[in-house]
Amino acid sequence: MPPVAAQRPHSFTLHGTTIEDPWAWLKDPSYPEVTDADVLAYLEEENAYFEAAMAPHTPLIDRLYEEMKARIKEDESSVPQKDGDWLYWTAFETGGQYRKWWRKPMSGGADELLLDEPALAEGHEYFRLGAITISDDGRIMAYSTDDSGSERYTIRFKSLTGAEDLSEVIAGASGKWGETSIEGTIGNIVFTRDGTGILYGVTDDQWRTRTIRFHRLGSDPATDVQLYYEEDASFSVGVEQSGDRRWIALVTSSHDTSEVRLYPADDPFAEPILVAPRKEGREYDVEMHDDTLFIHTNDVDPMWRLCTASLAAPDEWHELIGSSPDFYMTGVECYRDFFVVEGREDGLDQIAIHRYATPTEGVRIPFPEASYDAGLGDNPEYDQQVLRLGYESMVTPGTVYDYDVASGALTELKVQEIPSGYDAGKYRTERLKIAARDGTEVPVSIVYPHDFERDGSQPLFLYAYGAYGYAIPPGFSTGRLSLLDRGFAYAIAHIRGGDDLGQQWYLDGKLEKRANTFNDFVDVARGLIAGGWTSEGRIAIAGRSAGGELMGAVVNSDPDLWGAVIADVPFVDVLNTMLDADLPLTPGEWPEWGNPIEDAAAFALIRSYSPYDNVRAQAYPPMFISGGLNDPRVTYWEPAKWAAKLRHVKTDDNLLLLKTNMGAGHGGKSGRFESLREAAEEHAFVLWQMGVEG
Repeated sequence: MPPVAAQRPHSFTLHGTTIEDPWAWLKDPSYPEVTDADVLAYLEEENAYFEAAMAPHTPLIDRLYEEMKARIKEDESSVPQKDGDWLYWTAFETGGQYRKWWRKPMSGGADELLLDEPALAEGHEYFRLGAITISDDGRIMAYSTDDSGSERYTIRFKSLTGAEDLSEVIAGASGKWGETSIEGTIGNIVFTRDGTGILYGVTDDQWRTRTIRFHRLGSDPATDVQLYYEEDASFSVGVEQSGDRRWIALVTSSHDTSEVRLYPADDPFAEPILVAPRKEGREYDVEMHDDTLFIHTNDVDPMWRLCTASLAAPDEWHELIGSSPDFYMTGVECYRDFFVVEGREDGLDQIAIHRYATPTEGVRIPFPEASYDAGLGDNPEYDQQVLRLGYESMVTPGTVYDYDVASGALTELKVQEIPSGYDAGKYRTERLKIAARDGTEVPVSIVYPHDFERDGSQPLFLYAYGAYGYAIPPGFSTGRLSLLDRGFAYAIAHIRGGDDLGQQWYLDGKLEKRANTFNDFVDVARGLIAGGWTSEGRIAIAGRSAGGELMGAVVNSDPDLWGAVIADVPFVDVLNTMLDADLPLTPGEWPEWGNPIEDAAAFALIRSYSPYDNVRAQAYPPMFISGGLNDPRVTYWEPAKWAAKLRHVKTDDNLLLLKTNMGAGHGGKSGRFESLREAAEEHAFVLWQMGVEG
């Protein structure tokens, strides 16, 4: 029998509305320590039920796992890249869960092992490398690690000259894990120009990065100097090095506002240059070329534009490349002889090379497919004459190119190797547009077997995210092949809330327009049904984190459409989380979702769609829910409370599983093979519930 969580009376009243929450007790009052015996017992009971339910399907899980593993080149290595006097690369060893970091002199000599992740991970259930950086003179390496999934990183130092490693250890540092949101925080490690110290971010008790400190190598970390403290709890702060390595940018940002200060890399105690004071709703980032600032900003248009300014007058911006209704400018990189503008046109990646003498005349790098994912790779040198690029599509494995800026020649360096074999001719990919209920056309990237029959009988797997302005690229996945080879089509819905078609596309899926995200997903599914791609009840859906919120919303609104649901670390208790200002990320999230504490309209809006608050007495599809006990982004009790309420309220006998990783965080289990096994479990659940032969 499935577990039944006890109900304990709990309620609160705000804005004239009383909320009953009988599963509130699943939030351990001692969090972030989770020691409550009843809470742990319930999570363990759910995990035992999960294991028992999946046990008969262990052969299928094992088969899927071996398929996925066989598609991974076990001794995979990256293409070496030059940085100064050295070539750098990473490599896995056969059977290894984690990579090793290497270098060798450009002048010749033996390979030098910089960092041995497998050795660092040994004995830990979880391991993640947060940052790795080397001083400009190549003599000292700093790196940070997390061995619990809590995203509190520890910085250590290694001598690369054969001298004894530095003994100091800095605990509680921030990592660099994606964008500023529930999905990640800014923060890194940057060496000063002379290599005698680092600037780094500090994670406070609330998992907020509001402090930047300077550490002088060889000194006691207790004496580290605070260079900056962010007073506003809704902002995070991080550091990054300019392309020419003359400056260290200290960036403070919220979801919709940013501010940049420049510190001389050779004198971090100098008075910083404030590029422009923060202005609500204005975002900008800065690159340098000589003494000219290149400022990429959305100050006048959500499609962004490029301005320049002088160091002497950094807040006097002069437009260099204006915004365009057809081109979403996503970033700018400056090199010695040219700069690169990246962006998307009709949702497709574009890379253009611009010369400083004729800055408005860009040369685009051509890409051959109708739907793809492309972008700059690792290009560490300021005097870069050949650019490293990455390219893939839903049918083309990851490919590394060098692009010669002078000649325009594109040289293929490496194609992702799939040891068990891969024939791109067995699959087809298309880019569709499906009208949402308000008439807006939503792009959909789809891949399917070459003999796929569009008669409505086939299963389809639909994925989306739809939040924080994060676009899901139509890239390649070896794990996805296990579904395609069993007759599935696989679609990515580029719904509003992401920035696939520009920042306005993102704005049209947040705050009071949040319902657009959920409606787009449902309407894409209905459009795929109308197009013969599948039929009602033959669609498996998946989303994680804020994408898990999407899953929660659409199973409440349209449960009959879905044949199986995967909701990983789902952000489903939205109202309670946004009402708890003491939670790690809540103040910083209010610009994204609204502040229901102070704003009655925001309270009503969030309550209207928060998945946990809208569970109702109806039949729900089969569901696989996951969480992480150490997750600081989507806390473990969100999926636990949701599962408990669903079990109590739903009227069907469909399978509902909750799996809580007791030693991991937001990213699930670490290690490339452990994460594959989790993917195999989810695929097995989908095949089982959809009645597809394994």
